[in-house]
Amino acid sequence: MTLALGLTTAIAPLPAYAGPDDGGSLVVASIGVARHFNGAIQSGVATALPSTQLFASPLQYTEDWTPEPYLAKSWDVSEDGLTVTLNLVDNAKFHDGVPLTSEDVKFSIETIKANHPFQTMLAPVSSVDTPDATTVVIHLEHPHPALLLAMSPALMPIIPKHVYGEGDIQTNPANMAPIGSGPFKFGEYVQGEYLRLDKNPDFFIEGLPYLDEIYIQSFADPNTLMLAFERGDVDMIPGLSSPRDTKRLSEMDGVTIDRETGEAIGAINWLAFNTKKPPLDNVLVRQAIAYAIDRDFITNTLLQGFASPDFGPIVPTSPLATDDVEKFDVDLEKAASLLDEAGMVPGADGSRFTLSVDLTQGNEEMGRNIAEYLRSQLKQVGITIELRATPDFPTWAQRVSTYDYDLTLDQVYNWGDPVIGVNRTYLTSNIRPGVIWSNTQQYSNPRVDELLLEAAKENDLEKRKALYAEFQQIVVSDVPIYFLNVVPVSTAHKSELGGVPSSIWGVYSPLSEVYWQ
Repeated sequence: MTLALGLTTAIAPLPAYAGPDDGGSLVVASIGVARHFNGAIQSGVATALPSTQLFASPLQYTEDWTPEPYLAKSWDVSEDGLTVTLNLVDNAKFHDGVPLTSEDVKFSIETIKANHPFQTMLAPVSSVDTPDATTVVIHLEHPHPALLLAMSPALMPIIPKHVYGEGDIQTNPANMAPIGSGPFKFGEYVQGEYLRLDKNPDFFIEGLPYLDEIYIQSFADPNTLMLAFERGDVDMIPGLSSPRDTKRLSEMDGVTIDRETGEAIGAINWLAFNTKKPPLDNVLVRQAIAYAIDRDFITNTLLQGFASPDFGPIVPTSPLATDDVEKFDVDLEKAASLLDEAGMVPGADGSRFTLSVDLTQGNEEMGRNIAEYLRSQLKQVGITIELRATPDFPTWAQRVSTYDYDLTLDQVYNWGDPVIGVNRTYLTSNIRPGVIWSNTQQYSNPRVDELLLEAAKENDLEKRKALYAEFQQIVVSDVPIYFLNVVPVSTAHKSELGGVPSSIWGVYSPLSEVYWQ
């Protein structure tokens, strides 16, 4: 796993592809509806899936965490790690025919830094120079171990300055009908139904893409999606995490389930607390809730042993994770004692207080089923739980990002390196009202801020591990989040499909090499 910025020069030609016959359509399923399709200012897989087709990025990554050329045909990292130079291809064009230049890369980096929820991802970038049309020089305030990884398709789409450079980018109409330089261009969008992407005949990699079009079809619930896949109406399901559905699909003929891809996603299922809202502003209350929950019951019974437990903010498969944290093994007596100590005494009906749990439209097993369990489990220590479902993703995102919630279940990703996908949740500076998947718990601990900022610029792996170990211990003890389980993310698709991405980002990568066999 690459966790430090390499001090090497990578030079490799972009290959011309001669492969399968062109043609055909691909129908990819998506649960819920993306707010828009501009991955430069919006995170999440619902946006990443179309964004990585519509926009190209400087680099791509292989399944063994090796960076490869994309828009950047080569790159160089200075010996002190403070300058990164990109040498761009000279034949990339946006879908409207305008050539892509270094000015667009500079504009995109600055836009992402200013607008993306992952505030720490490009925080060390101090300036970007463009000495000529195909050269980009990125200057850093300090070494940035995650910078090359941040140049991946899902994280750094290069957007056209001539389209997005005027007015408020958050409300730019092009967010809903993007113009990029990726293998597919915007075709048609019917909200709540599908997004059609058409083959880009002028893609800068000769011979790609193979498919004529991709339909990203929206489904309101997993059950409807499963039925559509079984009927043959859907060709691919990305982000499959349901034990029940995975077992069901694995028993079907002509279906392939890829479990060994997308390692960089690092999905964790958790229960998040609004730490500024009484009584959850009291750490004793949060710790009591943690002690009242039986994580083993959730993973072994509710999730059928399909998912492994998670105990902290960094996914266990990361070399930066530590097991030396408080596990909060279930202890109802201790939970009740902590609630008493916090002054939360039971009323005549036995209830100490009532909390609501917000649910996204994710699968039932890691969402509603766990919430129903919490309702019965927490009742044993005098906490009344009410479930508050949302009709769609934008409603849930609005509630959580504006702190109109008590508790929420969510699946959140590490995105390869803590600097990219972990720090954003815990830094005080990333409490950003209205921005989903920022520090929506409003959690603030000065020592955590210090540790994360120091680890973000440390290239030595062992020193980074020590810094992140202390960070994990503090966060787990403070309980802004109770960590439930690692989400087993896989991709199901018809076996006749070839060229399905096997990189660290899985199908949240360009689908330019996908073809029908």
